[in-house]
Parts: sequence; structure tokens; C-alpha cells
Amino acid sequence: MSNACLNESKNRRFLDRLRLPDDLRRLEVVDLTQIANELREELIECISGTGGHFASSLGATEIAVALHHSFNTPHDRIVWDVGHQAYVHKMLTGRRHLFSTLRRKGGLSGFLKRSESEYDCFGAGHAGTSISAAAGMSLAFQREHPERYVVAVIGDASIANGMAFEAMNHVGELALKNFIVLLNDNEMSISPNVGALSWLFSGAATSAASTRLRARLKNLYEKGYVPNLLYKAMDRAEEVTQGFLSSASMLFGAFGFRYIGPVDGHDMQDLLTALKHAKSQDVPVLVHAVTVKGKGYRPAELDPQTWHGVAPFDRQKGKFLKVSSPCPKRTLSYTEVFGQTIVELAKQDPRIVGITAAMASGTGLDRLQREVPQAFFDVGICEQHAVTFAAGMACEGYRPVCAIYSTFLQRTYDQVVHDVCLQNLPVVFAVDRAGAVGADGETHQGAFDIAYLRHIPNMVLMSPKDENELRHMLYTALAYNGPTAIRYPRSYGWAETLDETFCKLEIGKAEVLMHGEEVLFLCYGPLVQYALSAADRLLTKHDISSTVINARFVKPLDGELLARELLRHRIVVTLEDHCLQGGFGSAVLEFISEQGFKLPLALKRFGMRDIFTPHATPEEQHAMHGYSPENLYRYVISQFEKKASFLVKESCVCKSNSLM
Repeated sequence: MSNACLNESKNRRFLDRLRLPDDLRRLEVVDLTQIANELREELIECISGTGGHFASSLGATEIAVALHHSFNTPHDRIVWDVGHQAYVHKMLTGRRHLFSTLRRKGGLSGFLKRSESEYDCFGAGHAGTSISAAAGMSLAFQREHPERYVVAVIGDASIANGMAFEAMNHVGELALKNFIVLLNDNEMSISPNVGALSWLFSGAATSAASTRLRARLKNLYEKGYVPNLLYKAMDRAEEVTQGFLSSASMLFGAFGFRYIGPVDGHDMQDLLTALKHAKSQDVPVLVHAVTVKGKGYRPAELDPQTWHGVAPFDRQKGKFLKVSSPCPKRTLSYTEVFGQTIVELAKQDPRIVGITAAMASGTGLDRLQREVPQAFFDVGICEQHAVTFAAGMACEGYRPVCAIYSTFLQRTYDQVVHDVCLQNLPVVFAVDRAGAVGADGETHQGAFDIAYLRHIPNMVLMSPKDENELRHMLYTALAYNGPTAIRYPRSYGWAETLDETFCKLEIGKAEVLMHGEEVLFLCYGPLVQYALSAADRLLTKHDISSTVINARFVKPLDGELLARELLRHRIVVTLEDHCLQGGFGSAVLEFISEQGFKLPLALKRFGMRDIFTPHATPEEQHAMHGYSPENLYRYVISQFEKKASFLVKESCVCKSNSLM
């Protein structure tokens, strides 16, 4: 982080001398506005040096300040949805000095984390969870501490998630008191918002006068000037009138919420007034705050999609800093190659469509959106709907490709089983961000997809060793008459150039990359490069030859090749960027058991240990789990050392016996 982010400066002296967040509660509106401006400036300076989620937190700056002023946190609970909009919340709750460590190994998490702060009352990395969690907290409080407030902060994209509506339906039925949903409406998620709800929020009418009238009416009723029957009739009539003025009011009113808004989410006085009114209601309340994603940094305001999650950048020029690649020849990531490939194939076959759940740019489908728009569908943050929607299209002869991150595909398990695989429909799952994904931390690691897909009947699972194989696998999957999944990482691949033509792979057939006699490396996915590196070193330094197999498929396995090679080698290593339980190595062990083979002299599975992987670089995470090229090399050497030691002992025993 730059010195400007660490040292005091004149325009931050007010912020620096406060004891946060407690001192916020004694400040006036003008002071709170200054605090918000100082925090926004500091956030820009910090993130320009570290990178991280940027535009969302800029847009929620005043919201964070207003909430910690209006509520007695952490006694009162603030539940942030997703968490990438909560950087200013972190700065206000004792973590400003840690922002130089943001998303780095051992440092500050980019998301909310209960173990990091008592102010992070609920961990959040996936969208749509805040209202449900807040409802559970609120119900618990109403039984024990009814005076405590719970606020769920949710974005306009996240609230379209089915789970959010399920939660609101339940909250309305429970009629929870001291329960507030603050809707942060910036008309954006990561990609621009889609769906019928998007127009609802952007066009809602102001109801500040209506809110004031309701408060006045309630005050007169409580003082005995308005009879109960008349109060309820007038209250309902006013609510109906407001409903005609505001579609949002009608929607949330149907769920049993009192609607306040829309208010200017960057006007501190408007926010504080709205929250004050919300606290005085005797039913659940939704406060609708309209904000600008990227507020305060012009490049982010103009292009919030690009500035959603950023690498370090030059804040004066508004340009990202160049990061040197470990291999300069690698110019395209797996995601970019997938995006390019599906465009090529969709131009050839009108049956091919790409489906994303609000992650067009993240999955590479933004290129399909630009070049073949009729083949592109964004369903919003609704992964379950994306899968069943794809199943419906497959029923009618289309070839849908669902591009969803591994960590988000977890949410669709029932739909994958019931709606796709049970009916053996030709849906292709492009499982992006598979394996260790780096700085996003525990909530985003693609550690479980092999395990939760491998046991489902009819599913074919594959993973490429490089970008070219990804192209061929997508081509193969689209030609296959059944469900398939292709997992690939976030990183750059290994191929120097892309093949111009496509090759249809034989389902379930592996590839031998190196022939040897002593060690067998069975690899699934791009980590095959680690095995090749270790094998080269073993041969060069110790004259130990290895067979390296690119499995390509974990389901079905290449049983014929496996049987032959397992019987030829006494040292076997399996390698995968996935949890060990239920993964590729487990599939190999199951095969050995089913075939009745005796285990090799040494069989070692390399993969993710039984932990949630914290944020770090992918390479650091690989080393953390013990499957770097160095670890592979050292393991094999240790086995040969054990073998040598055993032979020496055996020789000594034989000599001793001969003397007797």
C-alpha cells in the first residue's frame, strides 16, 4: 500500500482521531458526510495499491456510515449480502490498518468472515443469503432480546435471487419487528442487471411525503386522538395510494413489508431520515436506497462492470498496472478461450446457446453476447433457474451451455440431478474457476465439483490439460447426446498457440504424455504440467523414468489404460486441483478395488486437504495443500530412499543368515 494510505494527512485528521464505529453515533450529518468522503478517498488510495472489489464498496460508502451511526453495532446486527460491498464497513470496524494485506495470504479477507470481526455477524460470499440469515437472527432476538435490530443489506441484483424472495415471504408471515432490509439499488450486479425486476427499482417513485404522513398518523393514534378502526382504515388507504405511485411498494407490501423510498443513497440526511422512520415501524421494513456503483471515482462510475473487481491501478490515469506473466507466451486465459470457442461454434450451429447467471464477463460469455446475441441468455443471479432453463431448451433440440463458476454450481445440485441427469439431457456445464482460485478465499474455491458431480448417473466429467484441449472438449461435449461437465481453472493455460480446427475426443479415453518404467503420474486437468515438471527433474537428476498420463476424463475413467499401467508401476501418484474426498484420486482407488488389483508399493493422492482453503495466490494454495512440483518430486525421491534403505537392510539380513 502507498504511504498515502498508511500515513495521516490533513484531509483525514478528523477520521483518524475517532474511535470507530462508536464515535459515529455522536456526530451530526455534516460530520458524517465528511467521514464518508474521507473513507471513499482512502478506499480509492488503498485499492489502487492492492486490488480487490472496488466499485460496489464505493457505491455503498454512505450506507455503511449511516448504518453504523443509526444502529448500536455489533449489539444490533448488520448482515451484508455477498460482502464485496462491505469494504467501508470493514474500515469502520477496526480494520483500516489491515488493508495493505487485503486478499493476501494471512491477511484481510475480501469478503465477510465471522472469525475476522465480531461486526461480521454472518459470512457472505454467495448472493441472496442476507435476508434469510437476518430473519433467523431476528426471530432469535424477539424471543430473548426484542429491542435489538437486524438489518439486511442486499443489492438489487441479489434480491432477484429466489432465496431472497423465499425469505421475504417468511419474514412477512412472521411479521418480524425491528427487522429492516436495506436495498442498495445501483442497477448493477457484476454484469448489468437483467429481468423484470430491474425496471421496477430504477423507475420507482419517491414516497418520502407518504412516509412522513404515516409517521404522523401513527403518532396521533398512539396518543389516542385516532380510533383504532379509523387508524387501520387510513393506514391501509394510504398504503394503497402509495402503491399506485410505486410499483416497488406494491411488490414489497405484498410480502408484508412497509416500503420507504426510494431515497438518495449518497445523501446522508436522506439515509438517516429513512433509517429513523424504519426503526419506528412495527412491521418489517424495506428501505430502498438508490446509489451509483463506483461513486467518487470517475472511471468506475463510467464503467462499473470493468471496475467491479480490480487489479492494482494508477488512480490518476485510471489504468490498470501491468502484471508480468510467469510465461509471456500465454496471452489468453481458459475463460477467454472458452468464450472465443463458444462463439466460433455458435456461429456454425444455431442450436448452441450460452447461459450465465449474472456473470457474462466472468465466464467469458460477454463475447457471445456481443457477437451472437441471439445465442446468449443472462438469467440474473439465479443459478438453479439457469440449469432448469437449460434443461427445457435441451428438451426442444437446443444445445445449451451453462457457464457457471464451480463454487456457484454447488447451488444447483438438485437441478443438475433431477432436471438434467435423470432425464439424460444434453446440457453442457462449463465449470469455470475450478480448483484453487486465489484471493477470493474460502467462499469461492472450486474444490468440490468432481465430488458432487461424479456420482450422478449419466454425467460425463472432463478436464483439459491446456487451452487447446478445452476447445476440443467443448466441441466434443456439444456433440455428445447427454449431460457433460468441463472443469477448468481461472488461470492462463500452457498452450502457446490455439488450434484452428476442432478434434472430437473419444469419451473416456486418456492420453499418455510421457513413457517410463518406475513412476506413474495419473493427472486430471492442467496440473499435469506439475507432473511433467517433476518427471523431467527426476529423470535429469536421478535417472528415474516416469509415465505421465493426462486422464482427460474422471467419469468414465480409461479402465483399459489404467489397468495396464497400474500393473507396470510400483509407485503411483494421482494429482488433482480438488478435494481428496470423492475426487479423481478416489475414483482411481475405487477402480483398483473393483478390479481386485493389489495396491502398488506406494500410492499417493495429491489434492486439497480437508479444509476450506483461505485466500492466497493459487500457487501458494497449491503449496499449502502439498501439490507443487517440488512436493511431487520430493515424495518420489522419499519412496526411492525408503526402497534403498529396505534393500540395504534386507541385504544385511541375508549376509547375517549366511554366517550362521
